[in-house]
Amino acid sequence: MATLYDITVDDIHGKPVKLSRYKGKVLLIVNTASKCGFTPQYKGLEALHQKLHGKGLEILGFPCNQFGAQEPGSETEIEQFCELNYGVTFPLFAKVDVNGESASPLYKHLKSAKKGVLGFEAIKWNFTKFLVDRKGQVVKRYAPQTEPKALEADIGKLL
Repeated sequence: MATLYDITVDDIHGKPVKLSRYKGKVLLIVNTASKCGFTPQYKGLEALHQKLHGKGLEILGFPCNQFGAQEPGSETEIEQFCELNYGVTFPLFAKVDVNGESASPLYKHLKSAKKGVLGFEAIKWNFTKFLVDRKGQVVKRYAPQTEPKALEADIGKLL
């Protein structure tokens, strides 16, 4: 079976990024949306990024339009929205599907590694978060309503 580091994704500008570039880092991978009730979590994610990036945390944001069409914009519009409204400096990637036949290989990997409530793999909504250790192992999955600040202790244990 492929590891997380065997997967390549496209950044927000459409350029391929091998996840192996994040080997040795703690990752927080989040499916995001600009028009969601949880969108203000961008502020908390950016605060975590500012506080812990220097210690080895990488936050990776993956816009997704699968839930209530809450991410309708282009990648350029998404990037501008995140910068202007939340000062986002962590990496954003091209829009992905997280569920269904066209789900990104990254999300297929994350969901099979850490199932949700009652053992379901499907992502339920925007801002589901996956915590990955420095060896590329998915260690925890968090519900959309879990605020980024609440993850700090778990992240700290891995740093």
